[in-house]
Amino acid sequence: MATRPPQPQRPDNPAKGSSSTFDHRSLLSGQTTGLLASSTRLGLRSASLLYGVGARVRRFRYDSGRATVNHVDVPVISVGNLTTGGTGKTPVVCDLCSRLRQLGHRVAIISRGYGAGDSGINDEALEMAERLPDVPHVQHADRVEAARIAVEELEAEVLVMDDGFQHRRLHRDLDLVVVDATCPFGFGYMLPRGYLREPVSSLGRADAAILTRTDQVDTQALASLRTELRTYLGDRPLIETSHAPSKVQLDRGVSEPIESLQDRSIALISAIGNPDAFEKTVSNCGGQIAGHYRLADHDPYDRETRQALRMWIESLQSTGRIDRILCTHKDAVKIAADQIAGVPLGYLQIDLQIRTGEEQLQTLVESCGVT
Repeated sequence: MATRPPQPQRPDNPAKGSSSTFDHRSLLSGQTTGLLASSTRLGLRSASLLYGVGARVRRFRYDSGRATVNHVDVPVISVGNLTTGGTGKTPVVCDLCSRLRQLGHRVAIISRGYGAGDSGINDEALEMAERLPDVPHVQHADRVEAARIAVEELEAEVLVMDDGFQHRRLHRDLDLVVVDATCPFGFGYMLPRGYLREPVSSLGRADAAILTRTDQVDTQALASLRTELRTYLGDRPLIETSHAPSKVQLDRGVSEPIESLQDRSIALISAIGNPDAFEKTVSNCGGQIAGHYRLADHDPYDRETRQALRMWIESLQSTGRIDRILCTHKDAVKIAADQIAGVPLGYLQIDLQIRTGEEQLQTLVESCGVT
């Protein structure tokens, strides 16, 4: 792993040599300009054409019935994306599991466990374990096997398959797709030129779409996005949500209200798919962002990274006071510390807030076949 020099990264003037996550998004979005950037995008575009062919062939195999779909004896609710991570899917999964538990059902989460370390458990599973202590989570590279374990060994009555839209080997009774309003279609290209895993037209097989972070886009952009999504969804439910920060969680169960961020100097750390959305959320809470150390999604926070973070915080302190370091819950379970370089570290607790479609979502959950 290359050494990451400690340096502040401000949204209005990103530091040279900032993290690969930031550079990658800037390149794909077109914010990075110049001959090298244009040539790189052209090369990635060629690769994305090949990826798109593969995605369409795979989709055809399942749509035509040529690929095998496996069934289990309990209902399966799939929550997935059209794009690679960062859509805000975890709060959706937590919300669904809470609804199912309130209905009295034994629910289990199944997922592939992307980015899991030596423990075999990734950051999302650790986060969900803290938020949903009564909901088991089975991670397995083969999600059909994960489903079998959850049903036969854990006696689950309903399964929530995390990140399951492209995993069509397992039959699902309810297929939900999460779309991030701030970057709905992965910059308009398939991987690796953009973030799309499959064509946008694949929304046609979803039972409903859940639009997240609708509070972070303007009214005109949101209206345009609704129209485009309706092209593929037809009359199926389009549920609009926001990611509402509920508190600042500190160590040992201590928390502070969101209002405590107002006008305080905040250093951000994140290793998530959409760091811009995290930054905007903190800004909307009144925090004054002193810098944002952006790492690649699912970064394990190894020893070298922790040392680089400490040096970065010390460099920020040398230029002015830092009141607090904030990260996401997904980052906090891996960092597992209450301070860095003497500065208190906490995370934002983010909850799903349904803006429109509450009754539709509840009806979908109640009618998915759980007995």
